[in-house]
Amino acid sequence: MASTLSSPVGSALEAAHVAVLYGGRSSERDVSLITGRDVVAALSSADDGRGPRRVTAVEVDTAGAWIVSGRPLAPHEALRELAPLDVVFLGLHGGEGEDGTLQAWLELSRVAYTGSGPQASALCMDKLALRGVALQKGLRVAPGACVSAEEWRNSADGALAGVLALDAPFGWFVKPRCGGSSVATTALGPAATRAEWARALDAVFATGDDALVEARIAGVEVSCGVLADSEGAERVFSPIEICPRAASFFDYAEKYSAQGAEEVCPPRSLAPTAIERVQAAALAAHRAARCAGYSRTDFIVPGSSVRAGDASSVAHEPVLLEVNTLPGLTPRSLLPQEAAVAGIDYRSLCLAITSEALVRRGRRG
Repeated sequence: MASTLSSPVGSALEAAHVAVLYGGRSSERDVSLITGRDVVAALSSADDGRGPRRVTAVEVDTAGAWIVSGRPLAPHEALRELAPLDVVFLGLHGGEGEDGTLQAWLELSRVAYTGSGPQASALCMDKLALRGVALQKGLRVAPGACVSAEEWRNSADGALAGVLALDAPFGWFVKPRCGGSSVATTALGPAATRAEWARALDAVFATGDDALVEARIAGVEVSCGVLADSEGAERVFSPIEICPRAASFFDYAEKYSAQGAEEVCPPRSLAPTAIERVQAAALAAHRAARCAGYSRTDFIVPGSSVRAGDASSVAHEPVLLEVNTLPGLTPRSLLPQEAAVAGIDYRSLCLAITSEALVRRGRRG
């Protein structure tokens, strides 16, 4: 039977007006639309006395307007229209919805919201900055380098020489420094041609971002979520193993299509000690970035057969890929799958995230 995650702030939640914000202008808009609509349905469903008094769906259109009751409004006008409003459930992914911009504005507007604050959001969106913090905290990252469009334009040979000097026997990943959902991400083999490099880098530069080049690590890809409750206690879920079916990595289609990657929770390819190391690293990353509410961190656990190998060896320490401060929340998304294995159904997960944000607002006054 699924857990209901009963909360000591049940009465506050039952009296709350929650606005679910989704859509937006980022490359992850389509995913956010699904997240938002699913969260609205979950918070609104079931007459069990645990849900909010009122739930309002607010889509952010591609011009940045907030659509309230069918009317596109400027954000500040929308807040007035929504008043009294207790908490905004952020169902946005990527861009200004996840990079701290919106979070900072909501802070200034004294509006409670779910998930991490401005600083943690900005840090985790910038994969290059996150790498630095991770290294300071003793977490492993892949060998990597950042290439700007200007560097590539002014000295392609020099930029390419820099990334080719990385220790990357299995090839590279070229990805946007601040993107998500594997948009504009390319996997390159160890013998990639200059033309292949140019196409991969140009795909990133077309998004307006710098390119982060990281060595490809051979191993098991996993993702591990952390969920804080209304008392501030942090629960680390079992990692979920990601097994792409058609592509060579967990690209956009593998993430979101019906024929996408097989996702296995708990992981079938990791020994128990390796799973514990992933969970410890996920919690360490969550805390290092000062995330709040919830997060989901992606890793590669090196080794072609980790379960059969020496999981206590440093060779199998998880390598951090990124920290997601607003991970996907469709029922098929990774975090809800992990929660389900822990006995927390989708509605209870959404209620728990909302309750935690309400209590955090109360602590701030």
